[in-house]
Formats: sequence, C-alpha cells, structure tokens
Amino acid sequence: MLKNIIDKTKKTTPLVHAITNYVTVNDCANIILAAGGSPIMADDINEVEDITTICNTLAINMGTLNKDTIEAMIVAGKHANKLGHPVILDPVAVGASNWRNIGFAKLLDQVKFSVIRGNVSEIKAVYYGSGNTSGVDVSEQDIITQKNLNQTIKLAKELSKKTGAVIAISGEFDIVTDENKAYVIKNGHEVMTKITGSGCMLTTVIATYCGANYDDVLGATVASVCSMGISGELAYDKMIKTDSGYSSFRMYLIDYMSKLEGEAVERGAKYEIQ
Repeated sequence: MLKNIIDKTKKTTPLVHAITNYVTVNDCANIILAAGGSPIMADDINEVEDITTICNTLAINMGTLNKDTIEAMIVAGKHANKLGHPVILDPVAVGASNWRNIGFAKLLDQVKFSVIRGNVSEIKAVYYGSGNTSGVDVSEQDIITQKNLNQTIKLAKELSKKTGAVIAISGEFDIVTDENKAYVIKNGHEVMTKITGSGCMLTTVIATYCGANYDDVLGATVASVCSMGISGELAYDKMIKTDSGYSSFRMYLIDYMSKLEGEAVERGAKYEIQ
C-alpha cells in the first residue's frame, strides 16, 4: 500500500496549494518538493479561488492566523470542496484563545476536510470545543502513552465519524484513523520536536500524497506519517555521525524525504492496525 501511494505521488507531481503560517512556509514548500509535489503558497483572498482551481490539493495551517487569512482559507476550502480536491487542516494551537477557537469553528462549519492533523491537545480541543493547549506544543497531561492509547484511538475514531475526516495525531505514538480502522505508527525520533515546523511539514506532505491519491486518503495519510518518521530517523543518525545539531537535522530531514523511495518506506514502516 505505502509503496504504491509514494510511487504514484512521485509519478504525478501533484500541485499543492498551501495556506500556511509564515514561520514555516519555506520548510513547507521544500518538503512538498521533496515529497514529490509542487508547491504554491498563496493566501490572498483575491486569488485563492484561482490558485485552488489549478491545484490538486489544499493544505490549511492555522499557525499565524489573522482575520484576512481565515476568510481566505474559507474561500479556498469551499472552492476545493466544489472541485472535489482533498483539503487538509492543521488546527495549530486551537484551544489557546477564544478568537482562534471562533476562527476554527468557522472553518469547520463551512469547509469539509479530508484530513485533520494535529498533536493530541489540538485534536482534543477540536473534539471537545476547548482544551489544554500550551501554545503549539502538546500539554503534558495529554501526552499519548501505552496506558491511554486505546482511549485516544476511541476519541479519534469518534471525531472522524463526526467530521468525516481522517484524523492524524502526532506524538510519541502517531495515530491515523478513520471511523473504523486505526493505524498506530512508531516511526520517528524525538529530535523532530526540537525544530520548528516538523508538524507543519507533515501536514503538507499529507496534502501532497493525498493530491495524488484521492481514492485512498487514509492510506495516503499513513504513508505520509511513516515517510516523515523514517526521514526523521535517518536524519538523526546522520546528525549523530556528523556531530551536528538541530539546524543540520532540519536540512537532513528534507534531504532524506527527497531521497526516500516507496520500497524503503514499505520496509521501514512500523505500525499496528487497531
């Protein structure tokens, strides 16, 4: 499954419209290219419909939210829905402020999302309508452990049923699920949490893979999480071998994503199905 998704992505080079935050926009553009797609980073309301029309998929990231980008996201999202394009949402720091919650509620009310990806605190805030987010980081009481894994999967499946979206939760264990089938993915390295934007990059990889695999959004999301995790493992190994640091790790992460082939992901993916 994973090999076919990645091979199809590299063969078709989907055009990805990303309305993302300005802290990580360059990394997101580069990881889209590395994953086999082609990025367009357009967020002005006057052109988002036109850009969405020529693209295959849309990624929406709420990281540096403002009133103008909310409206642009809604316009782009509704148009992508009309065209039948996958729409991927990264609800960054939802639950952290009332204004951000209102913006998220508008998005969820007016746009149909194919995938919602966040850390467990963000996903809980989406589920409950409020939460314990610590800025963009997961709250300590929300961290996924073996003890609360089944409960977290249950919540994610219920949220998938409620929204119609595949739910992807990033953490020590990554969870990707629709309302029926959950994948618990154990690829990756903790150093990925030490650079800004690893989650944002993952969201755009998901958009890239989904843009080439409309018919298997769940599988494309699993392939994305595994690919990023494996790239992180390889990047960490190289960081240690070269006695380098976090900035180099970011570069190596993108390097390995660009070199990763479908067969390597199929071999290296570590997941269980529940």
